[in-house]
Amino acid sequence: MIINGALVRFRTRSRVELVAKARFMFGKQIMSPEQADTPARRIYFALQTAYVGEEQERKDGLASAHELIAAFKLATTSALAREILDRAEAAAAGDNCYLALKLTRRIINHEDTVLGRSEPARDNFVPPGVSRISERISEAHA
Repeated sequence: MIINGALVRFRTRSRVELVAKARFMFGKQIMSPEQADTPARRIYFALQTAYVGEEQERKDGLASAHELIAAFKLATTSALAREILDRAEAAAAGDNCYLALKLTRRIINHEDTVLGRSEPARDNFVPPGVSRISERISEAHA
């Protein structure tokens, strides 16, 4: 689990209640840097960094997501994918990265269908400017 950029590990089964607004992700929502191996997954990873990273990481994640979304929209023939990405980018710009991530998961599902993928391939691609959060996420998956 990541809460406000901090990696949280549970040693026992726990019930967690957050009583204040927090940026958090857990379990399968968290994408490791190695899983960011397709255009849609790179967008997700950049948005994830913008959501749970520290202040500078958030800025870098948003900038990276903006560039990746623009490239994806130029390359895709799907008007629906472009519309969803427009909504995701607007959500992220409005500080609603959770919604942006949710929308981007739809793009990942579409991309997986088009590519005929069932298991994510592995490589070490890390979008520029997101190395610190990448290290923490890699630690979580270790």
